[in-house]
Amino acid sequence: MPGSHRSPFRRREQGPAKNSDGVRPNRVDAVLSRTAPHNIDAEEGLLACCILDHDVIDRCLAAQLPPEGFYQPAHQLVYEALCAVFDRHTAVDEIMLAEELKKRGYLEEIGGLPFINRLTDRVETTAHASHFLEIVREKHLLRRLIRTASSTIEKCHEYQGGLDEFLEEVEQEIFQISEQRSSDTSRPIKESIDEAVVLVQKLLERKGELTGVSSGFVDLDKMTYGLHPSDLIIIAARPSMGKTSLALNIAEAVCLPKKGDPVPTLIFSLEMSSGQLAMRMLCARARVSMIRLRDGISSAEEGQRLGAAAKELSKAPLWIDDSGSLNLLEVRAKARRLHAKHNLGMIIIDYLQLLSGTNSTVAREQQISELSRGLKAMARELSLPVIVLSQLNRESEKERRQPRLSDLRESGAIEQDADIVLMLARPKDATDEFSVATDRADLIIAKQRNGPVGTVPLTFIREITRFENFTGERDI
Repeated sequence: MPGSHRSPFRRREQGPAKNSDGVRPNRVDAVLSRTAPHNIDAEEGLLACCILDHDVIDRCLAAQLPPEGFYQPAHQLVYEALCAVFDRHTAVDEIMLAEELKKRGYLEEIGGLPFINRLTDRVETTAHASHFLEIVREKHLLRRLIRTASSTIEKCHEYQGGLDEFLEEVEQEIFQISEQRSSDTSRPIKESIDEAVVLVQKLLERKGELTGVSSGFVDLDKMTYGLHPSDLIIIAARPSMGKTSLALNIAEAVCLPKKGDPVPTLIFSLEMSSGQLAMRMLCARARVSMIRLRDGISSAEEGQRLGAAAKELSKAPLWIDDSGSLNLLEVRAKARRLHAKHNLGMIIIDYLQLLSGTNSTVAREQQISELSRGLKAMARELSLPVIVLSQLNRESEKERRQPRLSDLRESGAIEQDADIVLMLARPKDATDEFSVATDRADLIIAKQRNGPVGTVPLTFIREITRFENFTGERDI
């Protein structure tokens, strides 16, 4: 039946049976006799999305999906008709599709209007259109690869000489499949120049104002002009230097800005619970000592400040995921889902070394490299700044010096992938010894892809775990 549903799940096949001559076929023959890769559910979902939203047809065409990209013959006919209607710039719906199929003489062949109606009932939204398209393309390319491999086997049996030419032909066929797999991301220089001109105009109009999200720290913003979309920002330090506190202070500044609109922010906390982070933010916002609260000491004024801070923070567009054990794929999937609902403007991950790679069998350095590349790709995909906290090795402490890029723990890939690397350290006094003062910290801009490097002094108020702009008025 044209509209029949072939399940994408198949029972595990037993070893190939012997043929009529009592000879068990080889593995190549067994592979070629299997049902070709396909996913009927994804094909029906994609066609339904095309009917519901003609923009999905545009995406299919941009992805160079041909009619034979569908495994089911009826689906090929429907897709051809949809493309024909779309090509005439006519509204695409069930009625227009049915008329096109009827004109081509295929309507009854595919099962008539009931078949079309069943397709549209498959989905209620086109939110998963890209997912369906990727599956259909993947299965189509696998089928092409199988056909190419089968054809190559036949040609090998019929080989008459000229090995170099033969290999060139096979390589060309494989290259064509690979070429179709990769979407065309090349752009003419004119488009890039147009974007650059728009950016230049904005910079001139702003006259030195921030072009990104304010971190809340004046001196840092002066050097970076804010935190920009697609940037991977690393905040690195040794343990107990205040990495988490600094990240929370930045989150507070963007979610509850003194001026401008709040920026929706997602925090992945792999070390502390959401309650612990909320407690830190509450005390920092209210400027109340956590130590006094633990001792049960609080004045009426502090109670009022805590209440006001709790009210402010409860309305902030801030989400905390404290799943504890996450890998890169889970982080990206969760970020995509929340971004689709709330249009995130920043993501913070605390911290990199607690994330798991997708392959736990490879060396940890390779896993960290994969993580840093993946997080940079996420920043570009979602077009927002991603702040990632990271550990430093012990070399700077052993040598009693300020940290540098080579101190990033476990992988040089972090240094390579990051757009900005910030390092927290205690300042050095005039005698080149580390200061024992607890109210001053240096935020070292060790790398900035599009700006200067240098050191930004900050004030750290330990009792409320809060960093603030350094004024030089406190004793150092």
